[in-house]
Amino acid sequence: MAGCRGSLCCCCRWCCCCGERETRTPEELTILGETQEEEDEILPRKDYESLDYDRCINDPYLEVLETMDNKKGRRYEAVKWMVVFAIGVCTGLVGLFVDFFVRLFTQLKFGVVQTSVEECSQKGCLALSLLELLGFNLTFVFLASLLVLIEPVAAGSGIPEVKCYLNGVKVPGIVRLRTLLCKVLGVLFSVAGGLFVEKEGPMIHSGSVVGAGLPQFQSISLRKIQFNFPYFRSDRDKRDFVSAGAAAGVAAAFGAPIGGTLFSLEEGSSFWNQGLTWKVLFCSMSATFTLNFFRSGIQFGSWGSFQLPGLLNFGEFKCSDSDKKCHLWTAMDLGFFVVMGVIGGLLGATFNCLNKRLAKYRMRNVHPKPKLVRVLESLLVSLVTTVVVFVASMVLGECRQMSSSSQIGNDSFQLQVTEDVNSSIKTFFCPNDTYNDMATLFFNPQESAILQLFHQDAPSLWPCSSFSISCLHVGLTAFLFQVAFLCLLCCVELLLDV
Repeated sequence: MAGCRGSLCCCCRWCCCCGERETRTPEELTILGETQEEEDEILPRKDYESLDYDRCINDPYLEVLETMDNKKGRRYEAVKWMVVFAIGVCTGLVGLFVDFFVRLFTQLKFGVVQTSVEECSQKGCLALSLLELLGFNLTFVFLASLLVLIEPVAAGSGIPEVKCYLNGVKVPGIVRLRTLLCKVLGVLFSVAGGLFVEKEGPMIHSGSVVGAGLPQFQSISLRKIQFNFPYFRSDRDKRDFVSAGAAAGVAAAFGAPIGGTLFSLEEGSSFWNQGLTWKVLFCSMSATFTLNFFRSGIQFGSWGSFQLPGLLNFGEFKCSDSDKKCHLWTAMDLGFFVVMGVIGGLLGATFNCLNKRLAKYRMRNVHPKPKLVRVLESLLVSLVTTVVVFVASMVLGECRQMSSSSQIGNDSFQLQVTEDVNSSIKTFFCPNDTYNDMATLFFNPQESAILQLFHQDAPSLWPCSSFSISCLHVGLTAFLFQVAFLCLLCCVELLLDV
């Protein structure tokens, strides 16, 4: 039997018969239902390990507990609280790093492209503007693809792998420092590259890596970083810190410390105790405080104002002080909210179904291909997305009237939000005092686009029932964007298959 690249060949005197070599991983075969042996379905990966979360109660362990006095126990507990605080602060700083450079790269990209569009709209050279936008997006996406090739476990959100770790399954490389670096930089370049992805989901994985590595005071990736730290060497302690890191990631992403604690308690770990609850909540509060403090100071120049609790911020919905008849919602809107919830659930189920089918299709047809093809796939997705976004902004955009900040009221934060909304508008091909709605959504960071959907028409001037209608419009718009992105992916996969 002779082997050739990508195939297995059986040769005899008269002929050679070659078949395709199976290059898909056992997990992918299990998901696709194509496992041939029962052992492969039970143990899809031979390098997975189980983590020892149970305490082994024996005579030597009881002797150690007897010799441990209360002073050592209190010291151990105090060190654990300090480490939990450090995990929250570091997770908040990771979120700050990602947010700062995403804003920096997107402002650089859209600043250059906007100047080019304004000049070329009169000279008739819009193709040059499109090439500049393609250059930025393809470069960023290419760098993100290379990082995934360096550390494949950094792909995706990382939440399923973190859940595996918290429930006793050690996925190789899931909490390594190299994984954290590739994850953070990959998210940064993916978002800056214009893909329809966000930075909130991977924050859970990033926080978990921080929680796993920081208490160890050593690194496998950087072997020179080693300190003689005698605490927290068991799998049980490491699991508790990973739970705190995952909760801190959720808290930093959405500005919700209690939500992060509940996520780690209900969705993440199966091993929990009452003492861990307070430590995880304290860690989540530390992450939210750190991110809020630095983001508010950097973005608004007002240190200590605490106006941006999370990476995702929808702004503040508030009526004008001069309008006494304004109400953000009434009892009639409750019916709209129920309808929105039902429609949101149906759209979410539809999206998950489409995403599952597309993921299985990619496992069958893209993952077995060489790494170069997978990089070309990401570049092709970026190419198609950029062209569609650019053409839609130029062709489908409508000119709408700008809102005036003088109509909002005297609240400083509300005025700041309105100024941010008006400063991010794009006036492509529109006269004075109007803006291009489609270009404003696509040629801004995604958080700014959401603020535009909510705040461009001043909430204080809306009728009572229009708030719920606007929320429904925002949800449908976001869903249509995601479905369109899935359709683009399907077209790309078909082109690669051909």
